[in-house]
Amino acid sequence: MRGMRNHDPPPAAVSLPERRTSVHRSAPCFQRPPSTRTAQGAIRRVGVEVEFLGISARTAAQALARAFGGTCVEEDPHAFHVPDTAIGRLSVELDVRHAHPRRAAAVQRVRLNPAVAAWLGTALEGVVPRELITAPLPFDELHRVDDAVRALRDAGARGAGTTWLGSLGLHFNIDPPSLDADTITAVLKAFLMRNAQLRYGTTGQGLAPAFLPAPYPDDYVRRVVAPDYWPDLPTLAEDYLAANPTRNRDLDLLPLFLHLFPARVRAALPHEKIGSRAVFHYRLPQAHVSDPAWSIAGAWNGWAGVEALAADRDELVRLWRSLREQAA
Repeated sequence: MRGMRNHDPPPAAVSLPERRTSVHRSAPCFQRPPSTRTAQGAIRRVGVEVEFLGISARTAAQALARAFGGTCVEEDPHAFHVPDTAIGRLSVELDVRHAHPRRAAAVQRVRLNPAVAAWLGTALEGVVPRELITAPLPFDELHRVDDAVRALRDAGARGAGTTWLGSLGLHFNIDPPSLDADTITAVLKAFLMRNAQLRYGTTGQGLAPAFLPAPYPDDYVRRVVAPDYWPDLPTLAEDYLAANPTRNRDLDLLPLFLHLFPARVRAALPHEKIGSRAVFHYRLPQAHVSDPAWSIAGAWNGWAGVEALAADRDELVRLWRSLREQAA
C-alpha cells in the first residue's frame, strides 16, 4: 500500500460511479442504500445543500414558495426560510457567515452590525454562491430536490460547476444507519477506497485541484483501510482529528464527531465553523443548476455504492488487497 493515494486517478480494476453525463436522462434513478432505517427504526433521512448563482436569496426563496407552497420568512437580507413547503423546510442564504449577524456571535470573534452585514452581502453577491438547504428528507424523496433545483433554474438561478473563485458545491448530510464504531469505521474505509473514483466520476479532469476538497493524508488512508483497523469510537475520533483538523475533506466527519464528543472536538478546533450533527457530511465540488438535464442522482448513487461496499466486510478486504497490489 506504500504508493496508494486516495486522490490518484481511478485504477482500471475498480468500477467508476456514474459520470455526470450518465445522469442526463428524463427520470433519474436514485439507488437505495443497503440499510434504509436507523438503529432506532426510523427511515434514514438526507439533507441536501446546492450552491448556485444568478438570483438573490430573496428571489430564490420566493420561487420555492411559489413552487411548493409556504410562507417566505426573512432572517436577514441574505437569508430566507420557507418552513412549511410540500417538501418540508427550505432555506436559501448567501454562503458568507458575516452576512448573517444573528448567528455570527457564537462562532466568530468579530460581529458586524446588521447594516454593515447587509452591505457586505450585497457587495459579494456577484461572486459568492447562494445555497439551497433542505430539511432532512427521507432518502426515497431525494428526487424532490431535483424539483426544487428546477424551480430555482426557472427563476433565473444558474451554475455550471465552478466560478472563477471556486466551485459550486453539492453536499449531502446523511443519517448513519447506526452510530456504533464498526458502522462508522466501515463507511470511512469504503469511502477512502472509493474516493478517487467518486472524485473522477463527479469532475472528470475538468476541475482544478485547488477547487477540490483537500485529500486525506496518505498515511492516514493507509492506516484506516488496513483490515486490522477497527478502533473504538473515541480512538476513531482522535485519529480523525489528528489527521484531519479541518472541514475541507470530501467526507467531513467533524459534525458527527462534534455530536459524539463535543468537548474533545471543540478543544481541538475552537474556531472551526462546525455544526453538531449526527450525519455523514459528503461534500461534492460541482453542482450544475444551469443544466436542465442535471440531477443529484448520480452523486447520490455514488454514495449508495460506498454504503454497499461498507456493508460487505469480505469485499472491503478484497478491494484493499486489489488496491495494495496495484500500488506495489
